Amino acid sequence: MAEKDLPSTHIDPEPGLDKPSHTHRKDVHEFQETEGYILDVAETSASASGLKLAKDGHTVLIPQPSSDQNDPLNWTWAKKHLILFVVSWVSFLPDYGSATGAVTLIPQAVEWETTPDYVNHSQAGNVFMLGAGGVVVVILSAYFGRLPVVFWFLLVSLATAAWCAEPGSFESFMAARILNGFFSTVSQAGGLMFIKDMFFFHEQARKINIWASFIVMSPYVGPLFAAFMTETKHWSVPFWVYFAMNALGMALVVAFLEETYYDRSIAAVNQPPKGNRVARLIGTAQWKSRHLRNTFGQACWRTVSVLLKPIVAISCVFYALTFAWAVGINTTLAMFVTPLYGFGPKQVGFFYFTPVVAVTLGEITGHWLHDALAKQYIRSHRGHFEPEVRLRAVLLAMPIVIVGLVLIGQSFENEWHYMVTSVTWGLYVFGMMITTVALSSYCLDSYPEASGEVSAWLNMARTVGGFIVSYFQVTWAQAQGTKKSFGIQAGICGGAVIFVVILMLWGKRLRIWAGPLNFATT
Repeated sequence: MAEKDLPSTHIDPEPGLDKPSHTHRKDVHEFQETEGYILDVAETSASASGLKLAKDGHTVLIPQPSSDQNDPLNWTWAKKHLILFVVSWVSFLPDYGSATGAVTLIPQAVEWETTPDYVNHSQAGNVFMLGAGGVVVVILSAYFGRLPVVFWFLLVSLATAAWCAEPGSFESFMAARILNGFFSTVSQAGGLMFIKDMFFFHEQARKINIWASFIVMSPYVGPLFAAFMTETKHWSVPFWVYFAMNALGMALVVAFLEETYYDRSIAAVNQPPKGNRVARLIGTAQWKSRHLRNTFGQACWRTVSVLLKPIVAISCVFYALTFAWAVGINTTLAMFVTPLYGFGPKQVGFFYFTPVVAVTLGEITGHWLHDALAKQYIRSHRGHFEPEVRLRAVLLAMPIVIVGLVLIGQSFENEWHYMVTSVTWGLYVFGMMITTVALSSYCLDSYPEASGEVSAWLNMARTVGGFIVSYFQVTWAQAQGTKKSFGIQAGICGGAVIFVVILMLWGKRLRIWAGPLNFATT
């Protein structure tokens, strides 16, 4: 793309309902691997001929919206943000429910006459399925549409949440937890699809920041509430609360969530009928227009082909190596602080205020940081933007992550005051909040037509890493001491930074070498 050129939306010359789903469209996402995005026409010598701009008169709207009022990009601010809140709330539920078991495992072990570490296997199974379920979610969404997948998955999540509260035996509880993990992850894994569908490029980082804050905060709010409840109530009560939260999520989905998939290569007059509210929820409306989307084979291959792109694979490895310890600490915290500080359930609950505050501070910081880094680059590069700029925030956050992990281990082994332990844990969580948003934005900017797929793989990396660590976090600390075990974890995070450096230096070359995804639809 020459400097004088600006991105444009490609429209099929005579679009219609008979457009086969396998038809490839050029420039489907208005991003060129060789030149990145041209985002600000005020910084270039080119005119904005024919392009739609934001209200500031110089920010290019990417993607270019159609003239159809049903195009999600044209929805009102209130409607977009209401849907963002619903998606974020449903994304809040999986880790909230998963981490609730981090507190209940002690009374459960007493009731089932086993060890807390053995009961924790149900926790690990749930965490793993949070990732595996996400891959299935994006495959089905690419074929059926966004809304019906959320509706049906959340319906099963609601049923299995009730099953978790009244399982009858550990074996039944474990089965309920595994199934709940698989189905509850629906918006956590596919949230980027909704953000990409509704918001322009220059808005997306802040919206990802909001959505990610719900996800990163949720595994700390679950134990916080559960700890207070189990102080005086049976362990099933926190799971009934989780059931009620799922019921609220279902009510919000039924009342407010909309189908956000929209193909702008089809003229407004030829768009498939939306159908009534019930038809859109259960998917019969989307089923009638399935020939306009991906075939099921294409939907499956989309997921595989995204992971074959080097920058996505490298990002996932980095995320697994750094976020895994957040899951490990969260699921085993009660086993560390209970004997060390003599904490009961209530004290453990208070302890979880730390990461909640850390995530809040991370969200506030990220609200300004990610856009500030992007705008600085755009100003100094004549309106151009490259996805690798997002990774600068990771480099700023990783020293905080590393210091936090080192000091957590020191706090446990040296028996420092619990307030010191609290602050050091907060440092790690704060750093990972910044990292999560930056990495998600980077992958989305690189492959915006694969919003669901990159979201699912990053979610898989996060949960698989946590799944593995949950099995040996406690025994590792008992064998070598927390000073050494957490020091090694910090060292792994430090070593993983090399992946970020590789992406910053050669990410663009890797994108060009790997080529475009060539998806039939966005």
